[in-house]
Amino acid sequence: MVDATHISFAADDRSYFSLIKKEIHRLATEAGINANRINELDLIVAEMTSNLYKYSDDGEILMGTFANGGSPYVELISIDNGPGMANPARMMVDGVSTTKTLGHGLGSMKRLSDIFELYSQPGWGTIVLSRVYSDPEKVKVSDEVIMRSIVVSKPGEKTSGDGFVYKKNDKYLKMMLADGLGHGPEANKAINEAAAAFKVFPDYSPTETLRFIHGNIKKTRGAVINIVGYNFGEKKWSSAGIGNIAARMFGPVNFKNHMSYNGIVGHNIPNTMNDQQYPADEFNQVMLCSDGIKTRIDMAKYPLMYKYDLSVLAAAIYKDHARKNDDMSVIIAKVK
Repeated sequence: MVDATHISFAADDRSYFSLIKKEIHRLATEAGINANRINELDLIVAEMTSNLYKYSDDGEILMGTFANGGSPYVELISIDNGPGMANPARMMVDGVSTTKTLGHGLGSMKRLSDIFELYSQPGWGTIVLSRVYSDPEKVKVSDEVIMRSIVVSKPGEKTSGDGFVYKKNDKYLKMMLADGLGHGPEANKAINEAAAAFKVFPDYSPTETLRFIHGNIKKTRGAVINIVGYNFGEKKWSSAGIGNIAARMFGPVNFKNHMSYNGIVGHNIPNTMNDQQYPADEFNQVMLCSDGIKTRIDMAKYPLMYKYDLSVLAAAIYKDHARKNDDMSVIIAKVK
């Protein structure tokens, strides 16, 4: 089932911290993470919430579980709008503290995590990423294209009207971000039917995939959709979208906003559509955002972000641009 990739936990009230830890523990257990790793995950959550309590008034933790081809992992992302850090690397050294504590928190989280990154700017805040794998030996990824996703349900909803899905073979990677009209269960039904059609359509073309999905979700409330493919042989992206899914192609120097067609998949789509192509040597990354994310994104706000995991960039976009009154999605893919 296609749904939110992450659950948001408000970490601004100390009285709820034990409940956050219990819920993350439960979700990790259901995801198949082994018991020893879950114990370490508990310690990471305790350190994350403690830091948010000390240094921020509006902390948030995003938690996602990923099957990873049978080698599941948990992703935790701590987000705050606190004072930030002038020297994040120094703050991860044991014994360094600005609040007269032992100063072991960040160092402990780093040691317990299989992947750990910290991004911070003075006056902007801090993002902490921790991934814990059930089997640490399965951490390494050699894929030509790296994908990271953050999909969060509208506050108060139990299911997401946004959904991300992809398929991959030896010739291409193809991914889809869909936003069902409205939110809640009916929007989720629309994106799941779109995902089912996406998975069975045999051809590469994003445009033809959209046409096929359109014919298969006419009994739903419909969705706006963008589909992006990457051809491994040609080293090119191909994209086609209908409705207000924002798609941006960017590279070290250039960026370009992809223009979608007007319409609603499942209700009305243009008769004439074409795939738009972008060479990977010029645009090595693509970002898709649903309309739960404000689209006036200035990448210059995130200096040195190219050094960090794509989930850190996705979290920074979410932090600064999430509307918090709709389902929210940020998908980023990068050619190595």
